[in-house]
Amino acid sequence: MVLSVSERTFTQEVLQSPIPVLVNFEAPWCGLCRIIHPLLLQFNAQCGDKIKLVGVNADNNFKLANSYRLKSLPTLLLVENGIIRHRLEGFRGKEDLRLALEEIKLTYNTRSKTYNHLTTADLGCRSA
Repeated sequence: MVLSVSERTFTQEVLQSPIPVLVNFEAPWCGLCRIIHPLLLQFNAQCGDKIKLVGVNADNNFKLANSYRLKSLPTLLLVENGIIRHRLEGFRGKEDLRLALEEIKLTYNTRSKTYNHLTTADLGCRSA
């Protein structure tokens, strides 16, 4: 299930999130948005608690759509510590998006392993 975020909850759920957030700007009338939805759910399930997936209805949240200068839907933003790390827009279909999501997943899995290695080895923490 994807958490629905609005202008009212965007700061708390996205910009202040302790983990990276993949923001899916979509609209009910957008055919490609519906096509990629299962792929996003699969990505979310594979990432577990490393990356949070949220959806924003661009039609109902015009200020957000305008602030992030959306040119097309769907547009995906990967936000980490309030900063946009990746912007995915203009992809041509599921395969194009799948490759981009795989790259993101690999980046964050590598970061997580590096962080875990540093905390146990370099900071003197003991693993259970």
